[in-house]
Amino acid sequence: MQFIKASRDAILRPLTTVAGIVERRHTLPILANVLLRKEADVVSFLATDVEIQIQTTAALGAGKESGATTVSARKLIDILRALPEGPEVSISVANRKATIQAGRSRFALQTLGAEEFPTVAVNEHFSASFQLPQKQLKHVFQMVHFAMAQQDIRYYLNGLLLVTEGNLVRVVATDGHRLAFCQAEIDGGSLTRNEVIIPRKTVLELQRLLGDNDEAVLIDVAANQVRFRFGEVEMVSKLVEGKFPDYQRVIPSGYKKAVLIQREALASSLARASILTSDKFRGVRLSLAPGVLKIQTSNAEQEEAIEELEVDYAAEPLEIGFNVGYLQDVLGNLRSEQVQIEFGDSNTSALLTVPGDTTFRYVVMPMRI
Repeated sequence: MQFIKASRDAILRPLTTVAGIVERRHTLPILANVLLRKEADVVSFLATDVEIQIQTTAALGAGKESGATTVSARKLIDILRALPEGPEVSISVANRKATIQAGRSRFALQTLGAEEFPTVAVNEHFSASFQLPQKQLKHVFQMVHFAMAQQDIRYYLNGLLLVTEGNLVRVVATDGHRLAFCQAEIDGGSLTRNEVIIPRKTVLELQRLLGDNDEAVLIDVAANQVRFRFGEVEMVSKLVEGKFPDYQRVIPSGYKKAVLIQREALASSLARASILTSDKFRGVRLSLAPGVLKIQTSNAEQEEAIEELEVDYAAEPLEIGFNVGYLQDVLGNLRSEQVQIEFGDSNTSALLTVPGDTTFRYVVMPMRI
């Protein structure tokens, strides 16, 4: 059966959209495949890892027949990328084999039955629905994703907290050592309070797929599932169960010591100073005095780096230590010219904000140097 006939890039576009979540090693071999469904000239591409499912459609179909099959996502992508740009690519399916042909190149791939493919059941009812422009949703995720835990035994930290209430959407991520918070307004929104934890993999995949445009993302939230729809893409993800820490208690307020610093100058100084830290100990000492910030690092070989910056600081002197990576992560994701850091004392967490921007907060715990 003739399945697809189109240019190489036209097929690669929807295929790479869905294939990002496909695991290379899986207990179910069919999960390494992508499900192709054809109805007349519309072909849908669907991939899943059982927790997340992504689907998109494209008008690439050849012939009037309808049908479905699954084929290795990685092999199909590698074949298409290796083909020259010129000739049209045709994909046909017969006798449990998919044949890919372009010019004088021909490949035959094994298929597995579409009926065996374990698709995720999408909820019929969602407790909250709202929409945000793609670039705004991408922005709020960008501002917090780096603070998510990676493989923490506290599984509820391996994701991002999404809170909807009234006309606000808040996102929070923490790994227990630092916390990032960002919020956005919904036009005309009047939502009841919902709190869900979106898995780390879902957040990172959305970061890859979302564009820097004003097209809407429709977001539907249920107790066990979240759905994102934008353009021709639909992503459905299970949620992480568990109770996320009370982020409002973690974010400090009322600090009296505050320093205003040029972001790029601070990032450059930390990058240079971090050269003399080790993988086991990433500590950096910040020494603040009126008008000056001294950055110091050292290692087991008695080597030392010292950087000095002119800063806007007028409070009493302070010495405090941090994991340099936690400071570099936030500075690398911000785009502002300046940042403000507020301190209590050398034993309490610091609060990093952007002047004139009330939507973002970053809290980082100190460490002993």
